[in-house]
Amino acid sequence: MKIQFKKANYKLLIILSILVFLPLIITGCVRGMTPVGWSGVAFSDNTLYTGSKEGRLIQYNLDSAKLTWSEPITITTTSGFGCSTSTTAVAIYGTPALANGLVFVAGYNGEVHAYAADNLGERWVYPRKGTLKPIIGSIVVFNNTLYFGCTDGNIYGLDVTTGDKKFQFDTGGEIWSTPAIDNNTLFIGSFDKKIYAIDLSSQTKKWDFTTEATNVAPPVTLNGIIYAGSLDRNLYALDQTTGNLIWKFTGGNWFWAKPIIYNNTIFAPNLDNHVYGLNLTTGEKIFDYDLGGQVAAWPVIVGNQVIAGTENGNIYALSTDANNPQMKLIATLPQNVTITAPLAARGNQIFINGSNNVLYSVDVETGRIISNIALKAS
Repeated sequence: MKIQFKKANYKLLIILSILVFLPLIITGCVRGMTPVGWSGVAFSDNTLYTGSKEGRLIQYNLDSAKLTWSEPITITTTSGFGCSTSTTAVAIYGTPALANGLVFVAGYNGEVHAYAADNLGERWVYPRKGTLKPIIGSIVVFNNTLYFGCTDGNIYGLDVTTGDKKFQFDTGGEIWSTPAIDNNTLFIGSFDKKIYAIDLSSQTKKWDFTTEATNVAPPVTLNGIIYAGSLDRNLYALDQTTGNLIWKFTGGNWFWAKPIIYNNTIFAPNLDNHVYGLNLTTGEKIFDYDLGGQVAAWPVIVGNQVIAGTENGNIYALSTDANNPQMKLIATLPQNVTITAPLAARGNQIFINGSNNVLYSVDVETGRIISNIALKAS
């Protein structure tokens, strides 16, 4: 795969390098290694869940301000250089998923864990023996089945209650993306430069669409169209039934983050520091917001505004009104805190799992940082 990198991509390259070399690092005899991860936030009533940099599932009650940790997801290694056997926590990259009184997370060690949503007691782990290759994307729940992609190139489906495998489909490359499911069809991008549509009933491929580079961004679907970004710098609109190209839009850099749809506009973050607002039907550019920093985190909708965060720690509110395209800086996180985890919204607040292992909540109207919750287990 031939991709030309700009100097502005150095932070992302560091992240990618950590992901690529982490298995080599943790199987050596390295001390003080801190796992990385960009887990987002999931809500259930007055409780939120996220993953920490220590490989723990975090439960936080918004009313009582009570914080609960699971046992860390770990890997036990013995160095080939004569060092002693050790247990190391691994990163959680995907956002937790909830269903049937359980909460699910996937670890970079290739395991999926199910916990009781009330007390974080572990209920099952998959695989029962051994591990898969690292899991980076998030889990999606559909019809009592957990679906996720894996860097071994497979899409898996597990029974929500038991963790038994119900589904497996092999693509031609690693998968970092999070699937989208609509009309009993699963859509996902792969490192083999393809976007796949998989029929969940027959467990067979309906179609695939070839792009010009790796596909990492999670797709979104609406009204029979799938919208998917690629590292070839294009955002594609494809017919869900046939996979035929409807339109494509070329940005200045990678489309890494998940786009978001509001009314008849799709807002697509790009690593060229921009969030593009495009007409859903034609792909015509309506907005072009320059945020002054790479936009790797998934944005959210709050009211009639798109809220987006940058890797240099800034949070912006973007107008969705084509007649009044305005951008407002809401808040800035503390120095050296980057925003790569997906943003989450609850009412008028947004929640961000910062790169420093602190969970921030920010009031969208005032820009005040309401809370900063350290996620490190005491």
